[in-house]
Amino acid sequence: MSEAGVYLHVPFCRSRCSYCDFATDVYKNAEIVEDYVSALVKEIENFGNAANFSRPLAPRPTGVDTIYFGGGTPSLLSSVQLEKILKAIEGKFSVAAGAEITMEMNPATVTLDTLKAYRNLGVTRASFGAQTFDDAELKRLGRKHTAADVRETIELLRTADFTNVSFDLIAGLPRQTLKDWERNLNEALALQPEHLSLYLLEIHEATPLAEQIRSGRQPLPDEELAASMYELMLEQVSAQGYRQYEISNFSLPGCESKHNSKYWTLDPVFGFGCSAHSFDGAGVRYSNERDTAKYVRLIEVGDSPIVHREEIEIAAEAAFLGLRLSKGINLAAYEKRFGFDLIAKHHDDIQRLEDLELIKIADNHLKLTVKGFLFSNEVFAVFV
Repeated sequence: MSEAGVYLHVPFCRSRCSYCDFATDVYKNAEIVEDYVSALVKEIENFGNAANFSRPLAPRPTGVDTIYFGGGTPSLLSSVQLEKILKAIEGKFSVAAGAEITMEMNPATVTLDTLKAYRNLGVTRASFGAQTFDDAELKRLGRKHTAADVRETIELLRTADFTNVSFDLIAGLPRQTLKDWERNLNEALALQPEHLSLYLLEIHEATPLAEQIRSGRQPLPDEELAASMYELMLEQVSAQGYRQYEISNFSLPGCESKHNSKYWTLDPVFGFGCSAHSFDGAGVRYSNERDTAKYVRLIEVGDSPIVHREEIEIAAEAAFLGLRLSKGINLAAYEKRFGFDLIAKHHDDIQRLEDLELIKIADNHLKLTVKGFLFSNEVFAVFV
């Protein structure tokens, strides 16, 4: 079995963005964060204790080679808190030498001293949400940083010796034009990050943005314009040497996110913290209590934070997750793993998708086309 990844969810943010549907809490005071870190450490220490924590016990991976702090805004953690969490992980798992350790950050939430401390503790990769370089758009999204903060943050990261930096941009924001998006891409590429995550805006129910669109305060995103933005994105980033390895992810050679790749290849990932999800690598997913305060209380009284357990159809998931990757699905490897011919099983649907130019078969790999990347949900529905 492949080595596992560990995901740590840090829910605290300075403010809540209008489009966000993640489990987050507004940062109120240091004491609440400290209580949460203590609960997180306790959950890690009790991993695999069947009496109190209903965790996947087998098959157990031999070690961990990626650790990912997501949120929320993990960069609100102090270096002392980060060290406590990392020591708990090292006490429970065999962490590979040179493991990829990623920390998500928001611009204007870090100082040079903090970044140097993170780096000294072993953080190898920084990922932060630029989202847009237009200050008016940032304000409409509820972001507290400015475009200048993004530029300053990447300068601080470089000074602190971070050589693997990723940041996010969102296309298709309300009122955003193709020219606006092109300017965002140019600004991003000028900063020369090693990795870019470029997303088309998704409207999630129960978010402030969804309500703003429903009430008419914000316009509904234009799907044709979003498609043009995606095509421009592919053209611009490839011209600068970035390789698309997943629908929304681009990197310079060797700088792919090893941790996120585990989700697409169905490697085991063990999640800790409120709303964190785990996958045992063999077909079972677990998820934790979403509410931060409830999560902390469950841990404090010795109860399991897990609120959902699901056995998935792993062959189906391997198909649509594999199609997210630019390399597609190795059909021979798929048949060897699951015991059936994927093309034969879905022959009629695959022929239809080929006719629509959404997928292609090349070198015994089933792949999405560029058009298929834009309409991927229609393709994935065949395999779900």
